[in-house]
Order: sequence, then C-alpha cells, then structure tokens
Amino acid sequence: MTLRTLILAAGRGTRMKSSLPKMLHPLCGRPMVQWVLDIARGVGAERPVLVIGHEADAVRAAAGGQAEFVLQPELLGTADAVRRAESVLLGKADHLVVFYGDMPLWRPETLRRLADTGSRAAGPLVLLTGIGEDARFFGRVIRDGAGNVTEIVEDAHLTPEQKCVKEINLGAYCFRAGWLWEKLAQVSPSPKGEYYLTDLVAIAAREGGVTAIPVADEAEWIGINTRAHLAEAETVLRRRINRRWMDAGVGMQDPAAVYISYDAVIGEDTTILPNTHLEGKTTVGRGCLLGPNTILRRATVGDRCKVECSVVEDATLEEDVSIGPFGHLRSGSYLERGVHMGNFGEAKNTRLGTGAKMGHFSYLGDATVGAGANIGAGTITCNYDGKQKHKTEIGEGAFIGSDTMLVAPVKIGRGAKTGAGSVVTHNVPEGAVVVGVPAKKMRKTNAAKK
Repeated sequence: MTLRTLILAAGRGTRMKSSLPKMLHPLCGRPMVQWVLDIARGVGAERPVLVIGHEADAVRAAAGGQAEFVLQPELLGTADAVRRAESVLLGKADHLVVFYGDMPLWRPETLRRLADTGSRAAGPLVLLTGIGEDARFFGRVIRDGAGNVTEIVEDAHLTPEQKCVKEINLGAYCFRAGWLWEKLAQVSPSPKGEYYLTDLVAIAAREGGVTAIPVADEAEWIGINTRAHLAEAETVLRRRINRRWMDAGVGMQDPAAVYISYDAVIGEDTTILPNTHLEGKTTVGRGCLLGPNTILRRATVGDRCKVECSVVEDATLEEDVSIGPFGHLRSGSYLERGVHMGNFGEAKNTRLGTGAKMGHFSYLGDATVGAGANIGAGTITCNYDGKQKHKTEIGEGAFIGSDTMLVAPVKIGRGAKTGAGSVVTHNVPEGAVVVGVPAKKMRKTNAAKK
C-alpha cells in the first residue's frame, strides 16, 4: 500500500476571536501547524500535504519546508479543500489519510491504526469516532438498526433527535484514493454553500460500507475551536511532555505546575520545583535543582546547578553554578564553573570567571569578571552614557566593595580593591586600593607587594 497524508488547515478560526491565524496559535512553545505536521510524519507516509487558505503565506512560513502546500482560495468547505489537493495527489497513493489541522493531539499510532485498517477494509472509507458528552462542534455518527454507519450530520444541521446522539465524528479518515477522487464530484453544496467531506460517508455506506474505529482517549480528540479548547490542548501536551521527562529520570514535585517546551532537553536526576518554566531550546544538565518560580528561556545550564526563583534568558551556566533567589541573568551572559550570583543580582552581556561571586543587589552590564573575584552588594557597572554602551573589566581576585559605581569604560586590575561607596571613573592598577568619590588610589595589597 502506498499512503499519503492530507491536513486541512485553511479555515479562519473565527471562534478564536484573534487576528492570529488559528494554525499559528502556540502550544507548548510552537505553532499548532508544527504539531500536526509531526503527527502526519508519524503515520509513516511520504511528505504530508497541507491545504492552506486564510493567511496562507503566514501558515506556509510557519510550516517551513516540511510539507507540500495546496491553496484553497475560497473557503468553501472540507470537500472543496480535499478537491484542491487532487492535482498534487492523484495517482500518487493507494490510500489517503485526511485529518483536520485543528486536531493537534492525535497520537501517531492512532492514525497508523486508521491507515492499517483502511488498507484491509472491504469498503472505501474508514473513520475514527468517539463517545462523549461534549460534542465540541463535531458532527454526529448516524447508524441504522443493524448498527451500520449510514451518514454523518454536521453540528449545524442536527435535528433535536440527532443532537441526542453521543457518537461523534472525530474528523480523521482513511480513503481509498481512487474512490475518493471519483466521488468528490457527487458532493452537493450545503445551504451555506459549503461542500462537506462528511457527505462522502453516506455515499460510502451505499457502496461497500463504512468502518468506524472507536477512540477511547478523549484527550486525543480535543478539536481546537476556541481559546478554552486551546488551553485544554496545552494541558494535555504539557502532561505528555512532563511524563516523558519523568520516565527519563527527571524529578518533579508537582508535574501540573511545571511548564516545559517541546524542544527542551533535561539531564537525569534534575529536580524541577513548582511554577518553573523551561522555554524555547533550553538545555539542562544532570543533578540540577530548578525552582520554585523559575524561568529558563533559551538557556544552557550545566550539571549540578541551582537556580532558585530566578530568570535566565539567552544565557549560559557552566557546572556547579548557583543563582538566586530573585536573580536575573539576561541575554549574552556566561557564568563559568562555580559562580554564585546572589539574590536580586542582575547581569547582562557579562561573563563571570570561575568561582567568582556576585553579591546581592548588584548589576553588571557589558562586563568581564575574572576568576575568584568578589562583587560586593550594591555594585553597579554604569555602562551606558546616554548614547552608547561601554565595557567594564574586573581582574582575577579583585574585590569590589559594597555600593561601588564602576563608570565604564573602566578596568579594575587583578587583585585590586575598591572601598565601599566608591565611584570609580579611571582604570585601577593591579593590587591597588581605591576609595572615595571619585575613587583615588590608597595603597597596594600585601598580595600585590609580594
């Protein structure tokens, strides 16, 4: 059997009440369209085909080069969307799996089961159904007295009696491809002028029968029509991601309060405490303690690090680094092995050398700090003169006293010291001690004399 997958993703998503196309709404850090493309590839077919329409260019860009694209210029319904793909798929496959782009929670194995059943079925159509109290705008599966599927009635056209039917159509089908292309022409427009793919069910029921596969896990068939549905889908995906990492040896005190992006990587024996977020391409080593109330955003964290109640974004921590509580490591910063950044410390585009310590209530911007240096509480690098940023260099083993202002550009030599409350406006030589406003040289340390 040759198999292809077709994803219908042309709709406006008006119930979302958003200027953002439905397929671009994010789930666990990536657009919905990326999730459904992953599902399609997991079915085992060749390159998926994506039908796009509303905001087509934006959806195409978000999908990247992961699909073939078919344009539905007028949104005339799901059967019309499939018909648009005929020019791309005619003669290219024996069977075609079709599902909706706003169904991002299918497990690939569920759709593989659909495809496998379709390849063996006597009739031309196999579909997935579910039994649920909340129909979520899905159509109902109508059966005859013998239990055979006879038709699907869309939600907008249900009679009061049909609204009581609990079996719903989940919007995933496997068609015998040759039959599909032939029968699409028999679909008539609805009173709204749309062509429904579900009308093919009645035709298939008369021409060989329809096979229905029940799906028990309601989490798989959360169709996203509203922002409430989007939040429900996010919860399901987050639960799956967290379970995968726990199975891989990551500890979570309260998994429901941990948020991990789809592309984060976490080492064994790391523990994540509640209200912690790992966003974007974040990598965390082994044996770390993260949280509570911590955000790592596109961060790289080495082994045995501790980040408590802090934010780390676009920055790197080597091994055995500790931050917080209430630290903020900003873009371009790099903390070498054994660095400690205390509570209410902030660093931007700054490198702290091995074993350096940055006390509480300090800000370092555009700075380089040597190994073993100590940054006293309240230290600030005055790196911006109103027009441009300037660098501060602090040498190995330097001691920066509390409330020191380092007016960049400035260099503090190896082993130098500044007195508390100093305002440093000129370079400080190795081993020198400066104090005052402006800071002036006092004497050399004993270490420097040796």
